[in-house]
Amino acid sequence: MTIHMRQLSAFLAVVNFGSLGRAAAALNTTQPALSRTIKAMEKALGVPLFERHSTGMILTAYAHALQPHAELLQAESKNALEEIDALRGLSRGTVRVGAVGSVVSFTLPLAVDRVLKRWPGLHVSIMEGVEDSLEQALLKREIDLAIAVSLRETEAISLITESGWHDTSNIVASIGHPLRQKPKLTMRDLQKQRWAMPPRNTTPRNEMLQMFLDQDLEPPEVIVETRSINAIKALVANADFLSYIPVPLYRMERAAKIIDALPVPGGMANRHFSIFRRRDGLLPLPALKLLEELRRVAEDDDGSCTSR
Repeated sequence: MTIHMRQLSAFLAVVNFGSLGRAAAALNTTQPALSRTIKAMEKALGVPLFERHSTGMILTAYAHALQPHAELLQAESKNALEEIDALRGLSRGTVRVGAVGSVVSFTLPLAVDRVLKRWPGLHVSIMEGVEDSLEQALLKREIDLAIAVSLRETEAISLITESGWHDTSNIVASIGHPLRQKPKLTMRDLQKQRWAMPPRNTTPRNEMLQMFLDQDLEPPEVIVETRSINAIKALVANADFLSYIPVPLYRMERAAKIIDALPVPGGMANRHFSIFRRRDGLLPLPALKLLEELRRVAEDDDGSCTSR
């Protein structure tokens, strides 16, 4: 049997859009033509891929089994064409990278700048997120590299290298927070305060909880949960919330004397970053170029995401 890339593209469009009509519009073709392509693919495979209903197309067990392989083939085909175009000088492809906020705020831009100076035809797509969102973005092929403190190595995700970068995170409060007037501040004094933090099972949240557990204390209740660092900093600055934030992410607020670390023993931790990729397939050439520059930045710098 033979399956053509056109058939795989049609199959994935129906999977992603859920109906022949929406998939046909996305592919700029007609619904009857798309239906014939899907039926030809089913005939070649000898199995039904969809159950047709008035409300849309439902994937069969065969379609669920085919989907990850079709996505991999489509991604690798795109990467191969980008690399051929690069050799021909027509297009240089896109660097797709994700990273936690402190890396995005300082170190990653240095590497991106070096990449674009050496290969000015490249385009760069940057996603900022915490570990769980970066993991999902890797799995969904939205990014090719992820820079984070701790992604899980799984059958699908692999550690490439320890980056050599590090930063410091602190429990922070506004400059005018009442706790700053308390002598000999301790972690116990922070238990009943209002906290704003990223979601559960993210590295910042887990590190903050561990600080209390290390002192045999019950972790505080998190009142506001958000992925927005801007929302967290606004709550800290304007509403007397506490949080736990990497230094690079509140550098400007600290310089402006709005937010700073609380002077509490046990309220600080160092973090080290690693670079991750999907295990399947090859790294696209643009991602390899960025990886090369990321390693050079680590070698040339002192490794701190807070320097300069």
